[in-house]
Amino acid sequence: MFSSQSLKGFAGLSLFGGLVLAQPALAQNQPGVPAASQAIGLASDSLTLGATVQAVLDANPGITNLTELSNAATSRLSQTRAGFLPQITGTATYTRIDPVVKLPFNGETLQFAPNNNYDFHVTAQYLLLDFGKNDATVKVAESQVQTAQDNITVARRDLSFSAAQLYYNILFMRESIRVQDQQIASLKAHRNEMQKRVEGGVSTKFDVTTTDVRITQAENTKLDLQNQLRNQQVQLARLLHKPEQADIPVKGRLTYEPQQVDMQAELTKASNNRPEVKLARDAENTAVLQSRLIEKSNLPSLGAGVQAGGKNGYILPDINRIRFNTVGVLQLSVPIYDGGRNKKQRVEAAANSRAAVARTADTQEQIRADVRQAVNNMEFSQARYNNAEQQVAQASDALTRAQGRYRYGVGQNLDVLDAETQLAQARLARAQAMYNYTLGQYQLKRATGEQIWQ
Repeated sequence: MFSSQSLKGFAGLSLFGGLVLAQPALAQNQPGVPAASQAIGLASDSLTLGATVQAVLDANPGITNLTELSNAATSRLSQTRAGFLPQITGTATYTRIDPVVKLPFNGETLQFAPNNNYDFHVTAQYLLLDFGKNDATVKVAESQVQTAQDNITVARRDLSFSAAQLYYNILFMRESIRVQDQQIASLKAHRNEMQKRVEGGVSTKFDVTTTDVRITQAENTKLDLQNQLRNQQVQLARLLHKPEQADIPVKGRLTYEPQQVDMQAELTKASNNRPEVKLARDAENTAVLQSRLIEKSNLPSLGAGVQAGGKNGYILPDINRIRFNTVGVLQLSVPIYDGGRNKKQRVEAAANSRAAVARTADTQEQIRADVRQAVNNMEFSQARYNNAEQQVAQASDALTRAQGRYRYGVGQNLDVLDAETQLAQARLARAQAMYNYTLGQYQLKRATGEQIWQ
């Protein structure tokens, strides 16, 4: 049963459970990960952690959106590569001309152009030399494809963390409800014992009434926990895009499995694997390539073209006869003056490049901070778990002694009730430490760029 102090303590736990929802959490079926995350797949009646994460990824339309954007970027890359290939065009033209020039000659009329003009030809064009402009365009498109793919990685990771965190929020609420059930059962057993003492004339009805009040308070707290559990299940249903399903069953139980952490190794791993670093480097690379493209855009280009086909209107007097003809073209284009546009574009590209380098440096600093924070959270959660274990043992011993003193008439009922409350608080603190440590493990994995989806 909860006193006013215990209710404040529980409110703190509930607040923490709500706050952590605002931050992604990570889970992965790897060695050192809690046992609940080891099972991947769909049970007959509930979801494991891996199945929960995978189901959320499969149901989310945002992933589909980013995937299609990546497909579009890949298509643009293919379009730019087409610039290295010849362009072939077929053309058919009909032109009606009225009037046309006609002259009398030796009793006949000479017509210098037909009224009906036909022209059928095929044209092939090929860029012989552009001083690397097309190649620079392709490289920019390749960088954009890589950025689109890395955006998918970031989105899948964040969504996976959200799903994993909701999964463990549900397990934490269940564990808290189990603690309340233990307290309620113990209080009811104590009440039954006191009722027998009242019937035997050893105790007063006041002690029974006081215990009934504590039982009601504990049941109210359990109702609050059940409400929070239902809300977490609603949130999970939203991620699964099943809003009509209020209760998404999940499988597992909160566990505590500490692991050794090498800070320097984790920092190195984060620097190499974190998708935000890859995105920052993608932006940096794209800015450099864009700058090179602008530098080459003002260079000359040399192209060749050939045309073959048939048309009429060539030789008198049979000007309506369609004859085969060919045309060859060699063209050199040299930009002369663009009003300073290219120079201004170079200034802009240089600024974008410097900004991208600064973003990369800032991202790396943020990642190092994320790793340190995750490790700190794990260390303090481990210390709190050890303290909570000791507190549970001490509270259990205190409860046993209080019950014994009350049973032999040398203690008060209030001592027993307070001991019950302290034991429940200790068990809740232990569950909170297990929850915090588990999320700390996954936050570390998120900070180092490990992925959990298949």
